[in-house]
Amino acid sequence: MAGTPDEETLAAAEAKHLALRETVAFDLHEPAGPDTRIPRQRPAAPARGRATPPKASSAGRVRWLQAGSAATINGLLAAVTAVLPVALLTALALLTADRPVSTVASVRFGLAAWLLSLGVPLQTELGKLTLAPLALAALACWRIMRAGVHTTRALGGRGSRDPRLALRVGLLLGGVYAVLTGLAGWFVDSAAIGVAPLRAALHGLVLGTVFATLGAIRATGAIAVVARRVPKVIRDATRTGAVAALLMIGAGAAATGLAVALHGGDANSILAGYRADVVGQAGVILVNLAIAPNVAVWATAYLLGPGFGFGPAGDVRASFVGLDEVRLPALPVFAAMPEDALGGAANAVLGLPLLAGIAAGWLLTRRRLRPREGRVPQVRWGHLLTGSILAGPVAAVLLGLAALASGGRLTSA
Repeated sequence: MAGTPDEETLAAAEAKHLALRETVAFDLHEPAGPDTRIPRQRPAAPARGRATPPKASSAGRVRWLQAGSAATINGLLAAVTAVLPVALLTALALLTADRPVSTVASVRFGLAAWLLSLGVPLQTELGKLTLAPLALAALACWRIMRAGVHTTRALGGRGSRDPRLALRVGLLLGGVYAVLTGLAGWFVDSAAIGVAPLRAALHGLVLGTVFATLGAIRATGAIAVVARRVPKVIRDATRTGAVAALLMIGAGAAATGLAVALHGGDANSILAGYRADVVGQAGVILVNLAIAPNVAVWATAYLLGPGFGFGPAGDVRASFVGLDEVRLPALPVFAAMPEDALGGAANAVLGLPLLAGIAAGWLLTRRRLRPREGRVPQVRWGHLLTGSILAGPVAAVLLGLAALASGGRLTSA
């Protein structure tokens, strides 16, 4: 059926219009070539009444505020959870000494003991006190590491494997811990206990930065990034040396426990000399537990040969014991102090460090020969021997640091 004249006219006009357009057929199955021109899009005009998007500087400020808030909260929680047990321990010690205890005094002495555990020296009526209880120090450092982990999670950096983020978290928490330790030193500093607030802040800055960075490295997984840049022999030596040092300190702790058990009567006499009730005796036991890691490190030095000095003229070694002119503190743990040089079958305990080294080497070999994906990896004995040899200096450095941290002075004598 033929169309009307108007329809034919419109169809002819439309056909003419389509013929004038530059129409190109596209093959959707082939990628566009480099000569294909894409029409430019006009930028959308901002709608009236709408706020412009925030700038990068504003977003950076928000991130820094978030990081600072997370570091402040976690650093404060780490300090509080480390101070509370110390304050309780100090209150029990004061109760044991039959001294009246007020809340302010308990907090002040607790903060002083916390600062002492961080290595801050205290000036007392008896002289300069520098012996840091390593059990309390381990608690404080562990809490700092947990603060680094929590701050990293709060910033969304968990599993990011970013060493720079871990370092930033460590620096932030180190600054927070420096402020807290400085304020604690200012509060504790009095006529009874002398503390240098600036030195307290310095100790807090160093320890806070180091251990918070370690916690952040663990949370981000950046240790894998760092480990890939270190040769496998060095990694094996570091791990094996650390294991050997820990096993040797464990041997020292075992020897100390055995000595206390053998001198149980003397330890009971020292404890009974306080004439305290159950709470007071619990306080004495907690004080012994606080310095137990120190005594374990001293015992390790005794087993290794160099021994340790006690007091101005005391000297304790496996071959010689000179404590005649030394007044030992009235604590049950010091009942383990040897009275004479080792002799006879007792010399067998000197082989404990050797057994610790053998165990560390065995663990290294077992770890390297552990099956991976059902296959036992090929291990070169040269690599194992090199890692074992290099583990010796690593263990020596770690034991030296432990000996440095465990030493100190109790009185001016």
